[in-house]
Parts: sequence; C-alpha cells; structure tokens
Amino acid sequence: MNSMARTLLTVLVVAAAAIGAGWYFSGRDGGGPPETAQASDQSRVFRANSHRLNSVPDSDVTFVEFLDFECEGCRAAFPEVEKLRAEYGDRVNFVVRYFPMSGHFNGERAARAVEAAAAQGKFEAMYEKMFETQPEWGGKREPADDVFRGFAAHLGLDVAAWEAAYNAQATIDRVKEDVADATALGVQGTPTFFLDGEELLIRSYGELDTAIKEALSR
Repeated sequence: MNSMARTLLTVLVVAAAAIGAGWYFSGRDGGGPPETAQASDQSRVFRANSHRLNSVPDSDVTFVEFLDFECEGCRAAFPEVEKLRAEYGDRVNFVVRYFPMSGHFNGERAARAVEAAAAQGKFEAMYEKMFETQPEWGGKREPADDVFRGFAAHLGLDVAAWEAAYNAQATIDRVKEDVADATALGVQGTPTFFLDGEELLIRSYGELDTAIKEALSR
C-alpha cells in the first residue's frame, strides 16, 4: 500500500469513528447532549404502571427509555435497544415511557395508539409497528388516526374498543403523566435513557452496552 492510499484509509477510519460517536446526538430530537448529569427523582423515572418490555423480578437493574414514536433518533435507537434486550433481557428490566415532542404532529397520537393497544395486551406489538412504519406517517402535518386504526386492525385488536381507548381522557392523561415525569427529570430530547434511576450521558449507542455491563457487575 503506497503512502497516499495509507493516508486516505486513515482519513476514512477517523471519519467513520467520528460519525459513529456522533450518531446518537445527531439523531436525537430536542437538542444536543446534556452538559451535566442531573440528580434524578427516582420515583419519576419509572412507575408501577410504566410499560415493561420485559420484567426480571429478581434484578434491580432497570433501563428506561423516554421516547417519541415520531422521532427519527428513536427509530434509529430501536434496533440497538432490541440488541440490548436480546443480550441482557434475562438480567435487566427494560421500560418504555412516552415523551412526544411538541414539534411532531402525530407524536402524541402515536403514543395514544400504543397505549390503547396496551389495554388489549398488545403494547409491544404496536410499539414495534410504530417504528417499523414511521416513514409512512411521520413528518406529516395531517392526523394519522386512520393509519393507526389500520394498525390496530392488522394486529387483530377489537378496533371499536381500541378506538374508544384511543380517544379516552384516561389515555390522554396516561401519556401526560409520562411527559410530566420526563419534564420534572429535565428530559429535553428523545431518546433519553436512564439506568438505575440516573440519566445516561452517552455519546454513542455502544456506550449503552458498557453502562449495562457496569451496572450488572456492581
């Protein structure tokens, strides 16, 4: 390999590393990286009614994500979180909480659609459906109610019951509860991750794996 080729290869490797390190915050909605960790009110990080993707009763390690289903950064994080669940799901509790951002027209609707599906035991199925289909309905300035109703039908839900829950004040209040907790915790963007009650100030998704390993070793 001549000197010019070696120089070009070095530049490409450095650039790729920089892109990888910045992937999390470049895709994160609502601002850049927080400057300092904030002391967390752990009772607000997750509650008894928070949705668990899995539950490990004998583990005290809990990973919480505040997310917005219309957030492209959250969609990018989705497969990474799934990898973590595959690796640590038998040792770590994974919790999802809603934090629809005000700039996303259908973010709150998507959260209500997932919450309405949860009432019929289909939280995870609708959670996955939202990220799988985000390019179809995200970023639009028109209600996606019909789209989400179609998802409910596709998942085999009782559509009438789903629609009633989707429009119910209790569902709206449930989403608002998560938003209120996130706001009190100082969450400014999505996705935002907490591990054992403390916000993770990560620079890349690889650091999530490292943080979980460290928590399990304590």
